[in-house]
Amino acid sequence: MNRTHVVLVLGAMLCAAVLFCGCTGTETDQGQQNPAEIASPTSASAEATTLAVFHAGSLTSPFEALEAEFEAAYPNVDVQLHPGGSTAVVKEIVELDKHADVLASADYALIPSLMVPDDADWYVTFAKNTMVLTYTDQSLYADEINADNWYEILARDDVRWAFADPNVDPCGYRTPMVIQLAEFHYGDDQIFENTIGKNSNIMVTEEDGGYLINSNVPEPTGQLSIRPKSVELVQMVQSGGLDYAWEYRSVAVQNDLKFVEFPAQIDLSSIENADTYALVKEYCGGTTQTASPIVYGVTVPTNADNPELGLAFVEMLIGEIGQGIMDEQGQPPIVPAGGHLEIPEELASLVQMQP
Repeated sequence: MNRTHVVLVLGAMLCAAVLFCGCTGTETDQGQQNPAEIASPTSASAEATTLAVFHAGSLTSPFEALEAEFEAAYPNVDVQLHPGGSTAVVKEIVELDKHADVLASADYALIPSLMVPDDADWYVTFAKNTMVLTYTDQSLYADEINADNWYEILARDDVRWAFADPNVDPCGYRTPMVIQLAEFHYGDDQIFENTIGKNSNIMVTEEDGGYLINSNVPEPTGQLSIRPKSVELVQMVQSGGLDYAWEYRSVAVQNDLKFVEFPAQIDLSSIENADTYALVKEYCGGTTQTASPIVYGVTVPTNADNPELGLAFVEMLIGEIGQGIMDEQGQPPIVPAGGHLEIPEELASLVQMQP
């Protein structure tokens, strides 16, 4: 066989191979997605997808850890965290139409009361917390304060203390609730007046066998400060700008702050004391809140740009990875998480449905 003949044969064989490959292409080549690529979008050529997570400021530390885990599992996803007071971030979604792929609130009740049915059609309760009073060794009377005398120390004229704005942050409206509940527990009907009453425009009145706090226009004075978010107060305590600040226990643990722990009858941690808590209500942010055990909630809003990824984030949050992170961060996870309303099928095995 001469050289010209060999070249012609090899060329024919190459053309045949190309035609054969073209006729037997994969389903992906024919315009159908590969399920493996849907579950784990790792193509180097794909552009990063942004996952917007709006969440309570108190979830910042655990959600930063969860962000790292999620981005490791989904390399082409850029998780962007948007922390803030829960009431404020919920209103950004429902009133300002900010698009969020995940919404996690420090008070789960904000989801059914403000988002369902137009902005959310399901939610999951996934973690608990406890109210504490934080301080450092440099705080005035740090060597004296305890669970029996904290309200006397806050009433002293030289003590600088603070809590979050009740109108934008659940930690803010929970603080006056705890202080009013303290009057029941310690048998002293002047605790609220001597701490909050004399230092702000916040008032409390008796109503229907319980108490109604009005903190819609707080106007702090004297030694009391009120800031938009409770997490803003951490640095102020650490730097000495404040002696004491009201926070969630998880935030105190994450920031190595000392803290006063309260009896379960007033710290909003106990299901068993729910009826006692409910004796206190608070008007703030244009609505009335009822004191109740602290429970966090999460959902994928109906305006999510990436609802499937949002659902995957929630799945990781309430699964073993998220439970481990929450526990490490001093915030007890609810296991199994509580499912409410029309829970997506992907989460069904991870939740216990609630009435």
